Amino acid sequence: MVIAGGTDHLIMKWLEDILFDFPQLNKKEEYIEQVGYYAEKGGAQAEAMNMAILHALERISIQEPDWTFVAARIHLRKLYSEAVKNRNTDGTRGYGSLQGLILTLTDKGIYEENLLSSYSPEEIDELEAEIMPQRDELFTYIGLRTLGDRYLAKSHEGGVYELPQERFMIIAMSLMSGEPSERRLYLVKEAYWAMSNLYMTVATPTLANAGKSYGQLSSCFIDTMDDSLRGIYDSTTDAATLSKGGGGISVYLGKIRSLGSEIRGFKGNSSGIIPWAKLLNQTAVSVDQLGQRKGAIAIYYNVFGKDLFSFLDAKLNNGDERQRVHDLFLGLCIPDLFMEKAESREDWYLFDPYTVKKVMGYELDDFYDEEPGKGSFRAKYDECAAAADRGLFGEKGSGYDVVPAIEIFKRIMKSQLETGVPYMFYRDTVNRANPNKHAGMVYCSNLCTEIAQNGSATTVEEEFTQDGKIVITKSPGDYVTCNLSSISLAKAVKDEVLERLIPIQVRMLDNVVDMNQERIEVKQAVLTNKKYRAIGLGTFGLHHLLAVEGIRWESEEAVSYNDRLYEKISYLSIRASHELAKEKGAYPAFKGSEWETGVYFEDRNYITDEWKVLKQQVQQNGLRNAWLMAVAPNATTSLIANSTASVDPIFKKEYSEEKKDFRIPVTAPDLTPQTNWYYKSAYELDQHWSIRQNAARQKHVDQSISFNFYVKNTIKAKELLDLHMTAWKSGLKTTYYTRSTSIAELEDCESCSS
Repeated sequence: MVIAGGTDHLIMKWLEDILFDFPQLNKKEEYIEQVGYYAEKGGAQAEAMNMAILHALERISIQEPDWTFVAARIHLRKLYSEAVKNRNTDGTRGYGSLQGLILTLTDKGIYEENLLSSYSPEEIDELEAEIMPQRDELFTYIGLRTLGDRYLAKSHEGGVYELPQERFMIIAMSLMSGEPSERRLYLVKEAYWAMSNLYMTVATPTLANAGKSYGQLSSCFIDTMDDSLRGIYDSTTDAATLSKGGGGISVYLGKIRSLGSEIRGFKGNSSGIIPWAKLLNQTAVSVDQLGQRKGAIAIYYNVFGKDLFSFLDAKLNNGDERQRVHDLFLGLCIPDLFMEKAESREDWYLFDPYTVKKVMGYELDDFYDEEPGKGSFRAKYDECAAAADRGLFGEKGSGYDVVPAIEIFKRIMKSQLETGVPYMFYRDTVNRANPNKHAGMVYCSNLCTEIAQNGSATTVEEEFTQDGKIVITKSPGDYVTCNLSSISLAKAVKDEVLERLIPIQVRMLDNVVDMNQERIEVKQAVLTNKKYRAIGLGTFGLHHLLAVEGIRWESEEAVSYNDRLYEKISYLSIRASHELAKEKGAYPAFKGSEWETGVYFEDRNYITDEWKVLKQQVQQNGLRNAWLMAVAPNATTSLIANSTASVDPIFKKEYSEEKKDFRIPVTAPDLTPQTNWYYKSAYELDQHWSIRQNAARQKHVDQSISFNFYVKNTIKAKELLDLHMTAWKSGLKTTYYTRSTSIAELEDCESCSS
C-alpha cells in the first residue's frame, strides 16, 4: 500500500483498519493513497481529514455505495479525538464519563441544570453503561457530518464535547426527566434504544435543543393574524420570537382587509396584505433559528380573497419588486366550490374580508362545507355573491371582483412551475376530517403542509397603566404548535419493532408538550399546547421500504401496502395515546370531540374487533393528544438516519447533497442489484400513482402529509390541472411543493434503461 510520506501515520492506520472491515470494497490501495495525498496537502490534521474524505468521496461510484460508511468511520475518529482532547479524558473510542460531560457542559451553561437535579450520580452511571458506541457505525458520512456540524453540543468556542450516542442519551434523559422515579430509567433506556438504533428521529429543534439551556423543542407554529394594526404587529413580533427559538412559522392572512378597503370609514386607504407580508419577509431574513438555519415563514391566503393575484405573484422573479416577498413560502386555502367552478369553467368571486364582515355581519372564512357538495361555506358564498351583484359591496373592483375560476388556476400553476408554490390547502376536506371541530376550525396549515389543527386570532382586550406599569390584557387565540418526530420505516418495519417503538415515541412527544411550557415565549402558544396536547407522529423512508420489500412504486401492491401500513401505525398511535390518557389524563378539550363520540372511528370504517375495542376504550378513558399523526418532509433527519425523505420517491440514485460549507455525494440507501430496479426517479414516475398512495395513507392520518408533485418542465397546463383535480377528488388534504425539472436535469430513466 502506498502511504504519503509526511501524512500522519495514525490517520492512515485508521484508514487501513477501517477498509479491512469492508471486504466488498475494491481499490482499497487507491483509496488509501488518495486520502493520504489530500490529507498531506491539507495541512492541519482536522481540516486535512475533511478535505481528504471529500476528495475521496468525489470518486464514489454507484457500484460502491458503502464507501460512505468508510468515510463516516474516518470522520468518527476525528470526532472522537476532538472530544477526548476537549474533555481531557482517556475515554474508550472517545466516549468518557457521561456524568463528567454533564457536569462540564452544565457548568459552561450549555446543558440545563435539570439533568443533574433529576438524576442521581448512580442513575447517570447506570445510563452511561447503556451507551453503545458501536451504533455510531450506522451513520453514513453525510448523516454523521450533519449531526456533528449542527446538533452535537459544543463549547461556546465551537469545540465538540458531545458525541452522537451521548446526544441521543441526553435527549432521552431530558424528555423523561419528569416521569415517575420508579419507571424513569426504564423509559430513558427505551427512548435511547429507539433513537440510537435509528428506528426513529426527533424533530430538528428537539434534536438540537433537548437537554440544553436554550431554545425550544417544537418544530412549527401557526398564527392567525387579526385585522388590526396592533394584531398585525403583535403577530410579527411573535413570529420573530419563535423563530429566534428555532421554530418555523406559518401565518394566516385571510382576515386582513384587501387593497383599497376602508380604514375607519375612509375608503381606499388599505394597502392590502403585501406590505404586511413584506414585514414578515424581513423578519424571516433578520431572525434566524439559533444560527442553525435561516428563519422560515409561510403565509396562507384564501382563493376567495380580493388580494389573490398580488399574493400569487408575490414570489415571481419579474414585476414590481415592491410587491415581492422572495423569502416567504406561500400557501393557498381552497374550498371545494372553487375546484368545482374551475372544472366547469364558471366565474369566481373574490371578496374583501372587511367588506363582507361589515355588510354581511360574518366572515366568510369562518365556514366550510360539512358534506361534499353542500354545506355552510357555499351557502354563505352564494349570499355574498348575490349581495355583490345587488351593489351592496360597492362597485366591482372595490369590495369584490369577478374572475373566471380557470384563469385563477392558470395563475396558480404559473407560479408553481416558476417558484414551486403556492402549497394547496383543501379547507373543506381538512375541516370535515377534523376530530376536534367541536372546539374550533382549521384555517390553514404550517410551513410544510402536514399540520391541521384549530387556529384563531389573538386580540388585545385592554391596555392601561397601573402602579407605574403598563398592563396589557389579551384574549388568546389558538396558536398552533407542532410537536414532531418520525419513524424510519425501512428499518423499523423490517426489524418488526413498531409495537415497541410507537408507545415510547408517543410518550416522548407528549413530554415535549410539557417541557415546552417554560421554553415557548409566546404565551398563547403555551395555552394552546396545554389545551390540545397535539403531537405529530410521522414517517420517512417509504421509498427505501418499498425498494427493500421489492414493491414497485407504480403498482396496486404499493397502494394496498400503504393502506395496511398506515392503518397499523394509526392504530398503534391511538392506542399509545389512550394508554397515556389512562395514566396521566385526557387532553382538556377531549369532551365533545369525535374521539369521544366515536365518529372518528366510524367515518374511517374501523370496524374490526380490534378497532371496536380500542374505540370503546378511548370513549371511556379518553385520549392524551387531540391530534396524533402528521407526516413531515424529514429531509435533514432522514439523511442522518440513512433513509429516503418522508413519503417521497428519490430524485436520483446518486446525487450530491450541497450545503453552504460542503458538497457530499449520496447514494440511495441499501442500493444493490436487487433494489436498483425499485429506485425509479421521482420525475419518471406517473404522479397519479403517488396520489393514489397518498390517498390510501391520508385516510389513516388525522392531520396531513407533506406531499410533493414531481413534474417535468415540459408538462402541459391541462396535465398539471388534472393532477390537482385528482388530488382534490382523492381526498388529499394538502399538497406541498410542485417540483419541476430544468432541461439540464432531465435524463433517461436509470431504472428503465437498466
